[in-house]
Amino acid sequence: MAPSCKFIVIALAVGLILKRIRRGLFSFGATCITFCLYNAQASGITIPNAIVGMALFVGGVAQFTGGVIEFCRRSTFTGSVFCIYGNFWLSYAAVLLPGTGIAAAYDGEANMLGDALGIYLVIWTIITVLFLIVALRKTVALILLLSILATTFLLLAIAQFTGSSAVAKAGGIVGVVTGFGAFYVGLGELLAVDPFPPFLLPQGVFKH
Repeated sequence: MAPSCKFIVIALAVGLILKRIRRGLFSFGATCITFCLYNAQASGITIPNAIVGMALFVGGVAQFTGGVIEFCRRSTFTGSVFCIYGNFWLSYAAVLLPGTGIAAAYDGEANMLGDALGIYLVIWTIITVLFLIVALRKTVALILLLSILATTFLLLAIAQFTGSSAVAKAGGIVGVVTGFGAFYVGLGELLAVDPFPPFLLPQGVFKH
């Protein structure tokens, strides 16, 4: 086979794989696990600001870019999910960045900041439930992932409203499960497009 023909074949194969891989799942999962480990106070961590870089570039930019690509492929649901949650990480990182002055505006008003973040997280709970409704006829794995994610947002919102460290830890633990759930779905799709996969992960695809 001529080099040019080989290049075309390889390009087509890579294009087919990328068309089906939801790269945003790995970006979301990695950021979610890291952030929620902080919320669960793993290793005694109580200040989550180290997540800013990851939230900006992995959870934010990488995931949003993946969403734009999905829109270009006319995958409206996947594109919407990736872009929306990419924006979540970007907006949350903005709250933590000192340069924005958002957190500093609540200096001395810890309760007000907690209420503001609680409302913010409630809105994300609602958004996740809306995505869950759309996903009800897609796959069991996706339904479970969005259900656990909605629970994570709700627990973290309650923690902000109440100031309960126990609820915050619970939200962090559930969030870690959410992140690994995103890895599971993403890995399942990677294996599904591999011509010789070592194994397959069941996704629970509904028959239409």
